[in-house]
Amino acid sequence: MDASDAAPERIVLLRHGESEANVDPSIYERVPDYRIPLTARGVDQAREAGERLREQFGGRPVCVYVSPYLRAHQTLAALGIDDLIERRIEEPRLREQDWANYQDSREIARQTALRDTYGHFFYRFAEGESGADVFDRVSTFLETLYRHLSKPEYPPNTLVVTHGLTMRLFCMRWFHWSVEYFESLENPGNAQTRSLVRQPGGKFELEQEFAQWRATPQGQTILHTTATATAIPSVAPSVIE
Repeated sequence: MDASDAAPERIVLLRHGESEANVDPSIYERVPDYRIPLTARGVDQAREAGERLREQFGGRPVCVYVSPYLRAHQTLAALGIDDLIERRIEEPRLREQDWANYQDSREIARQTALRDTYGHFFYRFAEGESGADVFDRVSTFLETLYRHLSKPEYPPNTLVVTHGLTMRLFCMRWFHWSVEYFESLENPGNAQTRSLVRQPGGKFELEQEFAQWRATPQGQTILHTTATATAIPSVAPSVIE
């Protein structure tokens, strides 16, 4: 995105701190996903993240968008930067990927294995969403964000408190990454951030790349995967503009 007329200098994506489900996935069987709280360790992680964010924001105002999930709100509350927050907006489109309602752990394990073979972006969980579904709602959120960014009174910093997959899909949409590149990316750890920093020309660059579990260049598409490359050996990879 070319944001030469946008006000903010930095857009920080923050994953929530450690939740009870990160420690004990069976909690999904008895507690709705959106009500799962942070652990004590998750609260500590959020406090430490808040210290880093205060330094990054340089004591300047910030506009916050937060997932409606309890663990995201608790993470925001534990950051300790309330004095910097000019506006906070609960944004349902930033929620976690929907996997099911109350979850059957054995069934989710089975479907997770299927997703690993089918592909994380396109596989849709029964009673839930695919990564592509999350991409679509993140895309509509970005349309709202772009409008906010264009306002002259918008603060110099933006904070998005959300979930790991949503962070990756936010960046995929912003930077126009291919599905194949997205499939290679790992989630950040609990209470870790990824920052989009405005450059002198007005464009934003990712300050820290996502770790990859397999080496895939950003321009690679399904056309250049091993299976199709074997079938069509004369086609060379190209870069997506």
